[in-house]
Amino acid sequence: MKIKNIKKPLLRVMLAGVLTTVVATGCSTPKDVAYFQDTDNEKGTETVINMISAMPLRVQPGDRVLILIKAKDPAVSALFNNQAYSDRLDNYGSLSGRVKRDNSVPTGSEGIAPYIVDAAGDIDFPFLGNIHIAGMTRQELTGYIKGELSGRELVKDPIVTVEFVNAGVNVMGEVKEPGFIQLNQDNVTVLDALTRAGDIVKTGQRTNVRVFRKVDGKMHSYVLDLTNAQATLNSPAYYLKQGDVVYVEPNVMGKRSTRTESSEINASFWLSMASVLASVATTVSIFIK
Repeated sequence: MKIKNIKKPLLRVMLAGVLTTVVATGCSTPKDVAYFQDTDNEKGTETVINMISAMPLRVQPGDRVLILIKAKDPAVSALFNNQAYSDRLDNYGSLSGRVKRDNSVPTGSEGIAPYIVDAAGDIDFPFLGNIHIAGMTRQELTGYIKGELSGRELVKDPIVTVEFVNAGVNVMGEVKEPGFIQLNQDNVTVLDALTRAGDIVKTGQRTNVRVFRKVDGKMHSYVLDLTNAQATLNSPAYYLKQGDVVYVEPNVMGKRSTRTESSEINASFWLSMASVLASVATTVSIFIK
């Protein structure tokens, strides 16, 4: 059939179809944008979801652990704090300058250098010798050190503070601010990490967030569907561990875009669409006059 023989109503339907297709292609919204869609309920009701137990950080080989000892006598404190690469501190945190600090070694909040946990999970602690700390939580290590110092009458009423200096995770992919996220507290979740990274952008796939974790020398991969609260809150990767890598995979829009952090269709696309619409409208108008 030649185009000149097409009836006007049919041409109008064809034009409407073209317009609908173009608009739908350019303005469609992914259905998997909202988090925890399985909790949608009517007003006045609630959803109860069972969660995996909290997982506090535990010492691992290669960790840098700050163990700060404070006593009434500053000289006693200095005997136990790791001074190999840092200035000695008195009880009020002022510098005595006896040992020059090596700035290449990360230090804790008070300038004390951390202990590096060896491959066997041990550290060499003053007066206590070689002690095994791998697998301990922050609270367990604090209690252990305090008990040993008091039990051996090395320090009377010591105040023990434990910090994980280098504990953190890397957040990659379709988030606003990818990079290293410091785990400065226990029980940090994948949602906490994504929030600190500025949240997932519109080009990110919320149904396919991967967490990579090294366990016993092997890399494990976990897939989280953040649109499903029940599955997410029960995943072993919901609570993060130091060294985890969180990767947000791009969705269809992200894979097609050359600007991974852009959440909007670029101007050239709209100019092209405007040109197509103008051409279609001009062509069709010729035949329906």
